[in-house]
Amino acid sequence: MKLGNILLLLAIAAIVTVASLWVGQQAYFWLPSQAVAEAKLVDDLFSFLVAIATFIFFGVLGTLTYSVFAFGAVKGDFSDAAPIEGNKKLEIVWTTIPILLVVWIAVKSFDVYGQMGDLNPMQMHDLHMSVKAKPAQALTLSNNSESVVDAPSAHARRLEIEVFAKQWAWSFRYPEKDVTSTELHLPVNQGIRLAMQSEDVIHGFYVPEFRLKQDIIPNRTIDLQFTPIRVGKYRLNDSQFSGTYFAAMQADVYIDSPETYNQWLASAATCKPIPADNQAASEHAQPPKKPLQSGWPAVPPAPPPVVNHPS
Repeated sequence: MKLGNILLLLAIAAIVTVASLWVGQQAYFWLPSQAVAEAKLVDDLFSFLVAIATFIFFGVLGTLTYSVFAFGAVKGDFSDAAPIEGNKKLEIVWTTIPILLVVWIAVKSFDVYGQMGDLNPMQMHDLHMSVKAKPAQALTLSNNSESVVDAPSAHARRLEIEVFAKQWAWSFRYPEKDVTSTELHLPVNQGIRLAMQSEDVIHGFYVPEFRLKQDIIPNRTIDLQFTPIRVGKYRLNDSQFSGTYFAAMQADVYIDSPETYNQWLASAATCKPIPADNQAASEHAQPPKKPLQSGWPAVPPAPPPVVNHPS
């Protein structure tokens, strides 16, 4: 290969590398705001995967383009190409590279999940400061006025909140005040442990800004731990198809300042428990205008949750 071709390929490889790293950084803008500290780990992994995918895309495209111009037949040449056999060295290279790439991605992904599992409130400061230092990640796709506040203290402990999922409603219990609500309130910079239970089928806890999704399996208590870092209002969805009204199985999630959280909890503790409004239960209680002909038995929704603080 001529020296000029080698230099051209090196220049193209450098340009593709820089472009891939730039696109990887832009991936942070594609995601909602980071509402919990663990979201930064997920976003970093996503940025890493986007950069690799971009490098592969432009690398393959560039190789094809270079081959067309460098090795294309001259005009009017319809003769057959030279009969050549496979190049074993080349086959080994293009087999080894994807294997190493997949192993690299697997190791990095496993490491990220390991870090998320090992994090505790006393290890959040570095992650939190990193979120504040990256304006791209601080941008939000929400209309809410959100703010990132100071890092948690070294003596913080995890606050346990019980989560109950059923067809088709969420409810949350705060053991410290024996308060139950259809809204999830979380104090900012306080380590949270959600003890989640399902009363019927598999449900899924998913808040896009948290980057965390956890299936809730019947007859088991599933733990989910994280640390909120951004004050604001978010939306909890059921990520698993759980029946007719699963799309309506949503709840508001509030990350409050410690003062606001304590005020809300104290106020809710003074309220008398009442059944919460529930779309599935109220619609099911109304007689249908015409008999259903589906042939499938209807699944009656669970009774509306009885809570101190309904939405």
